[in-house]
Amino acid sequence: MKEGIKRYGQAAIQAVLKEYAQLNDKKIFRAVKRSALTREQRKNALTLITLIKYKRSGTVKGRACADGRKQRKFISKDEAASPAVSLESIIMSLIIDAVEGRDTATADIAGAYLFALMDEFVLVKLTGESVRIMCETNKEFEKYVECENGKPVLYLQLVRALYGCIRSALLWYRTFVEELEKNGFKLNPYDPCVANKVINGKQCTICWYVDDCKISHLDSTVVDDVILTLEKRFGKMTVKRGKNHTFVGKDFEFTKDGKVKIFMKEYIQECIEAFEETKDKVGGKSATPGKHDLFVVDKDSKPLDDVRSEIFHHIVSKLLYVSKRARIDIDLVISFLCTRVSRSTEEDWEKLRRLLSYLQSTIDLPRIIGATNLDVLHTWVDASYAIHDDMRGHTGGVMSMGVGCVHHKSSKQKLLNTKSSTESEVIGASDYVPWTVWLQSFLKHQGYNLSASYYYQDNEIAMRLEKNGIMSSGDKTRHIKIRWWWWYAIFFVSWSAMRCGRSRTFTAYKIYISVLPT
Repeated sequence: MKEGIKRYGQAAIQAVLKEYAQLNDKKIFRAVKRSALTREQRKNALTLITLIKYKRSGTVKGRACADGRKQRKFISKDEAASPAVSLESIIMSLIIDAVEGRDTATADIAGAYLFALMDEFVLVKLTGESVRIMCETNKEFEKYVECENGKPVLYLQLVRALYGCIRSALLWYRTFVEELEKNGFKLNPYDPCVANKVINGKQCTICWYVDDCKISHLDSTVVDDVILTLEKRFGKMTVKRGKNHTFVGKDFEFTKDGKVKIFMKEYIQECIEAFEETKDKVGGKSATPGKHDLFVVDKDSKPLDDVRSEIFHHIVSKLLYVSKRARIDIDLVISFLCTRVSRSTEEDWEKLRRLLSYLQSTIDLPRIIGATNLDVLHTWVDASYAIHDDMRGHTGGVMSMGVGCVHHKSSKQKLLNTKSSTESEVIGASDYVPWTVWLQSFLKHQGYNLSASYYYQDNEIAMRLEKNGIMSSGDKTRHIKIRWWWWYAIFFVSWSAMRCGRSRTFTAYKIYISVLPT
């Protein structure tokens, strides 16, 4: 704030006044006399950080949040962790919306955390110029201002959750869930950020990520009613209707043929610009994201300097986010480059250049998802044996319901080095198949029971080992034996659940387990 006031003068002060006024209007603070606090309470008081941001539109904006780092000493992660909707849940809900032709709305709840009441005693401390500005917005605070170390100081108790406090996200989550449950919505136990309610005989689904919501139902008037209900509790929301939306960083478009196109062009462009900030050029067009020697590591390649090493790490991290959501065609290359971020070399820099060159020439390429049948799931799993420089294997897996993929995975195998391609195949299956089990369970609680789920693998010996289990496992395959028993337990429970839920499941599921324990 001090630097902002120096740079932007009165405009910065007005921005801070506006931000403090909004907090006071929502009754976020309760002033406390310094003399009424214990030494321990004053010591644990959080600093109120006020930031100034200059926006591209030319306006200056103020933002206030608490510095919650002190809370880490006495609040564990278990007490502060808040659920967040999974990517797989978002993708599956988009497919259902598209196939059923639901009306979809995305909405943003302004100042979401501020609607949650604090359930503990938390203090924030203001000093110097921020005390004067805060007192301008609320004259009643003037009598609580005291002197500490020769500076004016003001202690405020938080009545509501403020951004920056470690438990604010969890308090907001509980507040939002309480409102949904009060209105008849039920959470999906396999993703606590997805809630459903049957309205007029059809399902209404809400997915949310902190303060961003996606609401869908076949009837647009039902969506209107749900939005109005939420606005009564949380105030006016920024709502987007129609076929084009932006949700959790993804731009998506519903097509007329029951599919969804997902784009993340801005992220890709930012990565290309970050690369070229080093005065290096991405270059011409590339037909593929990586060459055949992707996994080859040259031990003699020169390490990157600190600047380029940091940029390499930044771009790879950003593209990892993109690859999981919109550009699954680059997932293999990114999964390899992720293993190089701590020891990146000139060779890795060239591999990144190749990837960015490919993305630059295919920047308009969307990810397309959909389903030909919502009760049939296909899973493919494969593995590459000893492909990495440390001789670890690599697992690849895909799930689909007929159009595009619901989920995908491309990662280095974590288990110690295998002795054959057969072992790599079994480990790859063990690594990926749990996602199939999860999706099956998630769909069941969304009201969609799978009639069949097919599993595909291309190694005959691995399939026989998986099928015969203990009969084919000796001392040299003890680790595979352990994985097989875990696998068997998971699928037995999964099969039992499907058997109870649907009488015609058994025949279809027999096909599914043709390569699994019978």
